[in-house]
Amino acid sequence: MGAPDERVIQLVMRLRGEGVTDAKVLGAIERTPRDVFVPERFSDQAFENRPLPIDCGQTISQPLVVGMMTQLLQVDDRCKVLEIGTGSGYQAAILSKLARRVYTIERYRTLAKEAEERFARLRLTNVTPRIGDGTKGWPEQAPFDRVMVTAGAPVRPDTLLDQLKPGGIAVIPVDNDQGAQTLMRYVKTEGGELQETAMMAVRFVPLVDGEAKAL
Repeated sequence: MGAPDERVIQLVMRLRGEGVTDAKVLGAIERTPRDVFVPERFSDQAFENRPLPIDCGQTISQPLVVGMMTQLLQVDDRCKVLEIGTGSGYQAAILSKLARRVYTIERYRTLAKEAEERFARLRLTNVTPRIGDGTKGWPEQAPFDRVMVTAGAPVRPDTLLDQLKPGGIAVIPVDNDQGAQTLMRYVKTEGGELQETAMMAVRFVPLVDGEAKAL
């Protein structure tokens, strides 16, 4: 945990310069020790603006992408958030500093258990993790005010969007017809219709259905 403050400050300043301007989001990033969420061998790179490998062939996202996605979600302290793809737990930890409650699903047991230990270590009591198939969402806890997916969906994941409240917002990477991914922002109207906006090009591991049989 004790990365020099200067590295954190430099990271936050860089994110601000690249478009993450929401003060609450920047504050959550500043208060979340990214070095806790990366493998020890990469701890010297924890506060660089780059993705890093974690277990099970997955990655911890680039801080700029984390900041932009969080900003687009417009989370406040009344929000109940669903996150698909816990990974290291870093994104959920940042959301926990902004939301009332975060429900997060991970298909790999190893990652889920490691993330749960980190949440306990950091005393993030408003995060509820679960091992399972993220493509199905968490119907027992639906509807959600916000939904974030941290893996690339092959098509618009309507099962997850169905679990969004009217007035809710979802941020999801979706494959496009150029063989890449576009970060999509969905807003559900009070009448239940979806308004979608393409935000930026991103690169995430694929969203896969089913719980992982190993790892």
